[in-house]
Amino acid sequence: MLKARHGRLSAVAGALAAVVSLASTDALAATTIQIQSVLSDKSDEIVMVKEYAQAVSDLTDGEVIIEVLPGGSVVPNTEIIDAVDKGLLDGGFAWTHYWSGQHPAAMLFGSPVAGAGVGIDNIAFLSWFQYGGGRELYDRLWDEMGVNVKGLMLQPVGPEALGWFKEPIESMDDFRKLRFRAPPGIPGQTYNDIGVAAVAMGGPDILPALEKGTIDAAEWCCPKPDSVFGFQKVLKHYYLQGLHQVVVNADMYINGDIWDSLTPLQQRAMEVAADASLSRSMSYRIYENGKALKDLTENEGVILHDTPADYFTEYMAAANATLEKNAADNEFFSEVWDSMKEFADIAVPFWAGAQTSNAALGSAYANSK
Repeated sequence: MLKARHGRLSAVAGALAAVVSLASTDALAATTIQIQSVLSDKSDEIVMVKEYAQAVSDLTDGEVIIEVLPGGSVVPNTEIIDAVDKGLLDGGFAWTHYWSGQHPAAMLFGSPVAGAGVGIDNIAFLSWFQYGGGRELYDRLWDEMGVNVKGLMLQPVGPEALGWFKEPIESMDDFRKLRFRAPPGIPGQTYNDIGVAAVAMGGPDILPALEKGTIDAAEWCCPKPDSVFGFQKVLKHYYLQGLHQVVVNADMYINGDIWDSLTPLQQRAMEVAADASLSRSMSYRIYENGKALKDLTENEGVILHDTPADYFTEYMAAANATLEKNAADNEFFSEVWDSMKEFADIAVPFWAGAQTSNAALGSAYANSK
């Protein structure tokens, strides 16, 4: 009897040991990927990155864990892509146009200036990316840049506001009198090309620069992110319509060796979650920016203005000249831009017409308030 009981206890102990062993194996099998962002934990972008990370964990049953580190925590933000390439970081999160200095085509994926000069807005960009050949070109970008990186496009934004001003601007002549915070790379350079003294700086540096008078006016993004930085404390005149970043995409960069170490199912889960993030982040932005704009105009004394008409003609002409120059100088840039133009010839006439109806519908409601 005792012997039989001992045998049963041994069997139970063996089974428990097997369960513990399996649990330990599962725990060891989990892959943790640490991502350094260019932003603080308080930004909407990081809210959405963490939502993406949760989706990846859910889809992989906890096998892939993404941890988000705030900007500057391991390397300076300007070195993120190189640190991911070298394996100093598992991954990074930023806007791909930040790396335009390493390859001009990075701008076409991160922030195609003036809608790539062919009328592509943030929604049409997703159509090009997902169905017009953009994704395949995006996957080639990293080899063209010479970095060991897998990119995942996560967060489309746009169109971004022209920006914030101390006094209303009636024309480009007024604009050219100001020192203006603008994005890095080609969008900012295009401002310089039309005579605006554009200065690139990080988001957290903008408000102190405005307070010190180092700059006179500024853009960052949209009502919600702008209000988080507190620009409304210094500037009260806000212009929503701008061309410099009609499309802006924030992406995640994974070290290529780490990406290759994942199973095909884990990789697919991250890609599926990324596609879902493209839609969810756009939905999130519309509502959050709407709430922020309502608060800015009703409670913060912010006054909305229409952008001067000569801005559009001057900026578009300069943007097209810059695009043409880069296409002439770089074969891959030209290939990507040609793809966008072929897509635009088909899609933009339809989408622009549909958007005209959408804009008229929205304006009819907004103007009745």
